[in-house]
Amino acid sequence: MVPRVMRVFRHARAAGADRGAVLAIGNFDGIHLGHQTVLTEARARARAAGARFAVLTFEPHPRSVFQPGIAPFRLTPFRDKVRLLAALGVELLIAHRFDAAFAQKSAENFVRELLVEGLGVRHVVVGYDFVFGNRRRGNAALLRGLGEAAGFVTAVVDPVASANGAIYASTRIREHLVAGHPLEAASLLGRPWEIGGRVMTGDRLGRTIGFPTANIGLADYLRPAPGVYAVRVGIAEGGRTRWHDGAANLGWRPTVGGRDLRLEAHVLDFDGDLYGKRLRVAFIERLRAEQRFAGLDALKTQIAEDCRAARAALAGPRPAVDPDA
Repeated sequence: MVPRVMRVFRHARAAGADRGAVLAIGNFDGIHLGHQTVLTEARARARAAGARFAVLTFEPHPRSVFQPGIAPFRLTPFRDKVRLLAALGVELLIAHRFDAAFAQKSAENFVRELLVEGLGVRHVVVGYDFVFGNRRRGNAALLRGLGEAAGFVTAVVDPVASANGAIYASTRIREHLVAGHPLEAASLLGRPWEIGGRVMTGDRLGRTIGFPTANIGLADYLRPAPGVYAVRVGIAEGGRTRWHDGAANLGWRPTVGGRDLRLEAHVLDFDGDLYGKRLRVAFIERLRAEQRFAGLDALKTQIAEDCRAARAALAGPRPAVDPDA
């Protein structure tokens, strides 16, 4: 599905010309299946009311403000969040700046300034665990009461669980990825988890041993378990994403004395220049842990085996990636 055109604002007042929207509120890190339930509810209410479908989220993620220096933890940095929300039909995205001053805003002022004066909302949709305002004193029940007084309706979406009873939650997804279980993470996300970025110049060692790799910066993405993964590699071409099978190493490259954590993806059956292109690397299955080899010949032999294992893993059932999103 080709994403709909979505307008992005960095402050509620900047979107004031589009008053009367149906608004979903949340951090939405991951846009997992639980988040999608909230967003689907908001979209349905917007269509029924003939109103705009809007989302209010916060950047940077509040955790990075309250815990400066924390290790990278984002499942979907802002660029990914924008892409995924657009694909879900969001028409207005308000990515409100979150800083220490904003964190001091009371729950009542949050509602009055952002929702009523800034956006003039008709309906608001939140998850059951939504909290807001100074010291997180506002919750869904308070929002409903404040909304009644201000003239808008609040819908609270109950928790949603998978078939095995697991509640869809960003924290659980992070735990699966850190443990090296991308398939379990995908079952909660509704799609494979990805790292995206522009291909950087690396050591060019892979090309010399017959397995050229694309080096992708990790930015503020969560660091999953190091190791070798079967992946799908999406290459941006002509405004669309073309997907290819691949094998990727996420690690420190101990065989060649590497000192920094890198994501290096080898695209199977591909012959082309990827430097400077934007790629999406979707993690399908972890094949093995990273290890040190006696030399380049042993490393080359293992990479060939990794590629065979990746082909086998990708030949079976796997979470689907969106070819165009």
